[in-house]
Amino acid sequence: MMSECTHTMKERPIVAITLGDPAGIGPEIVVRALSSPDTYLEARPLVIGERQILERASAIVESYIPLNEVAHPVEGKYVHGSIDFVDLQNIDLASIKPGEVGAAGGRASFEYIEKSVKMAMEGQIDAIATAPINKESISAAGIPFIGHTEMLTSLAGCQDAITMFQVRNLRIFFLTRHVSLAQACGLITSEAILAAIEGSDDALRRLGSEGRRIAVAGLNPHCGEHGLFGNEEVQQIEPAVHEALKRGYSVDGPVPADSVFHRALRGEFDAVLSLYHDQGHIAAKTLDFERTVSVTIGPPFLRTSVDHGTAFDIAGKGIASSVSMEEAIMWAARYSPHFRQ
Repeated sequence: MMSECTHTMKERPIVAITLGDPAGIGPEIVVRALSSPDTYLEARPLVIGERQILERASAIVESYIPLNEVAHPVEGKYVHGSIDFVDLQNIDLASIKPGEVGAAGGRASFEYIEKSVKMAMEGQIDAIATAPINKESISAAGIPFIGHTEMLTSLAGCQDAITMFQVRNLRIFFLTRHVSLAQACGLITSEAILAAIEGSDDALRRLGSEGRRIAVAGLNPHCGEHGLFGNEEVQQIEPAVHEALKRGYSVDGPVPADSVFHRALRGEFDAVLSLYHDQGHIAAKTLDFERTVSVTIGPPFLRTSVDHGTAFDIAGKGIASSVSMEEAIMWAARYSPHFRQ
């Protein structure tokens, strides 16, 4: 496993933090995260956003930390007691109603991402940590992307990206994601599993992981008991694992899904390949819902994100937890010095 040593103040990576949809809880959790001195132990956080939105969020969460506007990352103070930010001046505060879908919020959230990607591509920052965006607001603004991953890959000019969940020392990759369970079962093929093993191994390498032992979760109860109740393990998963071993990958499987995540958390595996969306999500969020962080590997820069939405139902109330935002910033800082293209 990668060491989790704290960076010295001088070598802390600069992590650009996007505000997300300004009508959601993003601005609140960013300000609250930067109110914690612990956030500054491993990162130099730089907010990409808008002054009026930050000021409103500060009032909502009752933060009295001064805002320090900078034109370039080198101008930041990066010390607790001052929030460094780049002001895009791209919004009329009156057009943003907390908790409401709107084109203005969707457009602003995309421009925060666009700016952070540009800075990352130019080497001005070391990593990006994103607050949540709203798909309806993005659509209302006419932005032709459904989510963060599509935006990042397009803006960076890369073909694809892999999503990894990090919660404590547990890492989870996904074979399939936003499809029905019935569709997911049909997508579990030897070819797809082998490609996912290769992609997961490459992602761990890029993150600087010292170990890259991957466990492939089983699909059926008890991995199907050799075909007694389900043959996906025998016909698809086992052949893929055998081929991966031939190619030199460190991989085990299929490993029963009711134990594989526990075993990985215990240190037997460096990552788990989950076969469908909820299989991995349930494991991560049951372990620690607030500390689950999404990591995007594919673009030539590292991006982490909270693993929750804009929470319009509580936006503007000052009650949203910033734990996942703090974790996203921390993991961006921890991984970025080891990140390889």
